[in-house]
Amino acid sequence: QVQLVESGGGLVQAGGSLRLSCAASGRTFSSYAMGWFRQAPGKEREFVAAISWSGGSTYYADSVKGRFTISRNNAKNTVYLEMNSLLPEDTAVYYCATRRASTYALTRGDYDSWGQGTQVTVSS
Repeated sequence: QVQLVESGGGLVQAGGSLRLSCAASGRTFSSYAMGWFRQAPGKEREFVAAISWSGGSTYYADSVKGRFTISRNNAKNTVYLEMNSLLPEDTAVYYCATRRASTYALTRGDYDSWGQGTQVTVSS
């Protein structure tokens, strides 16, 4: 069983930046792909970004491409989401997730473990 704990959320003005972290324990972190998802009030949880086990492959939703960067430090069992040029529509609870595969996936059902989420609020 793996445990994921997100941190780094908060309140920021539009155009600002935040860096989310997700610390993993309980599974061989470096062997598995990771993803970030988000859920705004009244909306479905949606894919944001994903990264392969080595960090060599990444993928982003069109809505965040060029503004967000996903990365990982396998020595620290941590995955990051650097968010720049934030928009009010980025406001959501952000979740990290892991799956039992080395390659990333884009759909919620492909991930089997989730963190509790961290709130990101972008004011206009």
